[in-house]
Amino acid sequence: MPTLDARETALENPIPELAATLRVFQPAPNVLAFYDGRVAGARAYSGEPNWLDDGAYELGICTYAILSGAEALVYDTHISLAHARRIRAMLTARGVDRIKVVLSHWHRDHIAGNEVFADCEIIAHSLTAQALDEQRVSIETGSPPIKPLVGPMRTYEEMLQLQVGNISVELRHVDIHSRDGTLLLLPEIDLLFAGDALEDPITYVAEPDRLAIHLVDLQRIAAWPIRRILPNHGDPNVIAAGGYEPGLIAATIHYVQTLIRSRSEPELAKAPLSDWIEDDLALRRISVFPPYEKVHKHNVARMQALGAAEG
Repeated sequence: MPTLDARETALENPIPELAATLRVFQPAPNVLAFYDGRVAGARAYSGEPNWLDDGAYELGICTYAILSGAEALVYDTHISLAHARRIRAMLTARGVDRIKVVLSHWHRDHIAGNEVFADCEIIAHSLTAQALDEQRVSIETGSPPIKPLVGPMRTYEEMLQLQVGNISVELRHVDIHSRDGTLLLLPEIDLLFAGDALEDPITYVAEPDRLAIHLVDLQRIAAWPIRRILPNHGDPNVIAAGGYEPGLIAATIHYVQTLIRSRSEPELAKAPLSDWIEDDLALRRISVFPPYEKVHKHNVARMQALGAAEG
């Protein structure tokens, strides 16, 4: 699918205006994808270490909107108020006047724009609401701060069915990446919005003590009727072209299984990421993106620390 809106960042100006590099794609009918990051040599917020540039922007971050007539569902509110304002303005320009927001989980790069949608119904899993309450001080005083932090108005538990115009949407709880994960499934076209449960090329381990539980839920979603997958972190070209095939789930399962093994196999822990994902790269389920080498080292270190703590 073509890019609908794009502004390139000049590399001689590594700190562009926030949201200046936001690109908008249409990966499926009635779906808009709002992608930022993966811009060589650029930072969006600051030259100093911060969660926005050193995570989401470097790796690439995408949020989504499902549109039907005058209604829209926004899946995550992006990494800043500036991003959220551009998203809302684009929806308004398309005639949308009724918006629901669904949060994939509580992490900062998914909820930073919530204030822009404070007059809309914001929906999340009950564990997301709990985590945001518990982390409120940290989130509101971080760099950059998200203040005021606007949380969900409505929560659910295992599954919730919504209607966006004439489009049916299922919210499904998963314990992958974060225990409060919410995935969206459009059952009529077998399209999955995966949040951070799936990433290309590898998952970021935020809760190493729950990795075995994450694996169980990865195997569970592998049985769902899915044709295409739209993750929040992935290759912008793949997302723009319609998303990933279900092989992304298998690739994630393989990586998590290997990560669990690495706790008791020292040589495996020392092996480069390319060795771990060689087969899935060959099958073109995932692709190489060098910044994920740091993610891999972080994941291995978290698993080794967990093993040491458990004796």
